[in-house]
Amino acid sequence: MDYLADTADIEKLKTLFEYLPLCGVTTNPTILKRSGLKLTEAVGKIADIVDRGSIHIQVISEDADEIVKEARKYKNYFELGDNYYTKIPVTFEGLKAMRILKDAGINVTATAIFTQQQALLAAKAGADYVAPYVSRLDNIASRGIDVVNDIVINMSEFNLNTKVLAASFKTVDQIYRISMDGCHSATISPELLMQLIKHPMTDSSIETFLIDGKGIYDLDF
Repeated sequence: MDYLADTADIEKLKTLFEYLPLCGVTTNPTILKRSGLKLTEAVGKIADIVDRGSIHIQVISEDADEIVKEARKYKNYFELGDNYYTKIPVTFEGLKAMRILKDAGINVTATAIFTQQQALLAAKAGADYVAPYVSRLDNIASRGIDVVNDIVINMSEFNLNTKVLAASFKTVDQIYRISMDGCHSATISPELLMQLIKHPMTDSSIETFLIDGKGIYDLDF
């Protein structure tokens, strides 16, 4: 499973990409507002960090023609090339724009997905990624993990090239469960990303190794 960072916090991104094998960064208007950065400033700095990793930028237009115009503008302005993905919410206008953009060779991430049918329609429209929201589904008494699993099964059964990019997590256990269901990728907050390798038994083992190694490891380095 591929891991992406779901943040526009530049300092946190620098640390994450220094230590973790991340494949890209996802943003949306809420994430950008939280960072305190304007779009042009944030994306420019993110691009310097991720190198050839993917950058997913969400549109704010609602009309299909305007979505297409906005997506083209971002790709050209930031000179991102094939690592640019335009994030489009799954609406009627969004689905129309996805088809136009895919025909134009622009990568698409379908977002704000809460049902298996939304994901399937987006995949049929040519989306490269579909992004179901796990915790937000759980918050409305739906089963976010099950929805992700259904979408993963659909992509395989219908021989679709679309990958599932699960989003909206509150726990490491949720990430574990979607990975075991064969989810292709997940975009995760910095806080949870740093928790993925944490375990008290690992800390205890390392402490024991350090104690036992004293006086035995006799080469200078």
